[in-house]
Amino acid sequence: MQEKSTLIIGAGLCGSLLALRLAQKGYQVKLIEKRPDLRKTEISAGRSINLALSNRGLKAMKLAGIEEKVKELCIPMHGRMIHQKDRDEFLSPYSGLTSEYINSISRTGLNALLLNEAEKLPNVEILFNHTCLDVDLVAASAMFKDETSQEKKQFKADVIFGADGAGSVVRKSMWEDRLFLFSLSQNFLTHGYKELSIPPTKDGGYRLEKNALHIWPRGENMVIALPNLDGSFTVTLFMAYEGGEYNLNNLNTPEKVDAYFKETYPSAHPHMPTLTQDFFENPTSPLGTVKCYPWSCSGKTLLIGDAAHAIVPFYGQGMNASFEDVVVLDKILDENPKSDWKFIFDTYQKERKADADAIADLAIDNFHEMKSHTAAKIFQQKRKIETALEQKHPKDYASKYRLVTFREDLGYNEAMKKGRAQDKAILSLLNKGEINTEMNLEDVLQKINQETQEILNEDAILSGM
Repeated sequence: MQEKSTLIIGAGLCGSLLALRLAQKGYQVKLIEKRPDLRKTEISAGRSINLALSNRGLKAMKLAGIEEKVKELCIPMHGRMIHQKDRDEFLSPYSGLTSEYINSISRTGLNALLLNEAEKLPNVEILFNHTCLDVDLVAASAMFKDETSQEKKQFKADVIFGADGAGSVVRKSMWEDRLFLFSLSQNFLTHGYKELSIPPTKDGGYRLEKNALHIWPRGENMVIALPNLDGSFTVTLFMAYEGGEYNLNNLNTPEKVDAYFKETYPSAHPHMPTLTQDFFENPTSPLGTVKCYPWSCSGKTLLIGDAAHAIVPFYGQGMNASFEDVVVLDKILDENPKSDWKFIFDTYQKERKADADAIADLAIDNFHEMKSHTAAKIFQQKRKIETALEQKHPKDYASKYRLVTFREDLGYNEAMKKGRAQDKAILSLLNKGEINTEMNLEDVLQKINQETQEILNEDAILSGM
């Protein structure tokens, strides 16, 4: 058994999984969270976006030995159900293979499961209601305020992991430290989000198709809905703060909110009896991307998950990327059993940084795709061709979405490069009339592969200049 002590700041999804894996490997783990224990306290509504668990996240669950328990919390979603304003809805599959789908899962339910599993192990201690005030990056110690007793407490370990989310105190300590160069960028969208709801039917059923992620794309703004186990849907409005006839700043009365939804989302409005109550009771939250580097200081402290790379939610990969962080770190730990933490942390951040940046950029791409492109005719033609190719030639073709979401053996950066080139190739060929949905699939595949390779070659030359 290892005797190295580890302090993890933040008991959210990433921190809880990390605690579980480190404890399973024999490390002494102290896991500290500023919020109350979510298993004992009702979490306020409107502060989280429903989560989509896919292959990268499931790989982490399998590594921790809890995959089957997690699957009991999941609802499979086989595609996007596109709700057009004046036309019928249609399902756009995520993959041409029926075995590939994403899963709607409760953030609270999954977090509770991870905490329960970690707490079962004798070498894990979990403290709640302890706010981190400051971190000594070199000494691997941190000062906390016990919110119950108001007492200040200092904890020290061999290493500290900052898993304290997008507003990370550990990252703030790195930014304020003057012992090393630290780069940080925070970029916010002009849009915010507000969480709403669709309740179950009187008999506990679903008002919309259960096994789909529902999208109402409306150009600049959109609504999405993900199913819950109790028959309800968690609904999220993504909307600009300013501009246009309607925005988050001018939807300031129940009458305006009701009129906006009735006009803009006519197929959703009848299913939302608590619309105006939800709208004004739940907070409006910002959407932003955080990038920083380095993630480690002196081999004593490491940022992980959203603390290192917070992203917008539009690829459904924020949680999956954080879980994959743990998988990557776990592999490096196995390869370095003597626990040379500086080498481990340096190796980890160098291996992971490009992939973290890639999924952040992809999430921004998907924001524009979801709110407007999904309803465009050329996008629908592209998806029809891609779905057909994946059905008939699954080994020879994978869309960008499939590369990112279902190819957990492929890094995000590689998936992004190939996927973007393929997207560019298909759209170019469709625009030029060189491919269409009626052509022989083998001919279409050959043209797409040839055009994609030419684009990749051009990109390689440009990146090398």
